[in-house]
Amino acid sequence: MNNPFDDTTATFRVLVNDRQQHSLWPSFADAPEGWVVTFGPADRDECLEFVEANWTDITPRRLAEIAS
Repeated sequence: MNNPFDDTTATFRVLVNDRQQHSLWPSFADAPEGWVVTFGPADRDECLEFVEANWTDITPRRLAEIAS
């Protein structure tokens, strides 16, 4: 069985949680509780470009708030 997260020919969506963490998610699967679709469906490369452009600080939001 192949891992759908590794399928370079599939379509994906970008999900974001309340900590502003991003995740690539196969478009056929429902978003898990606590995650919101912010981009897609699109091909894997487009989704990765979106993540790279929009997830500029990998520190979870709560930790970033505490640190500042």
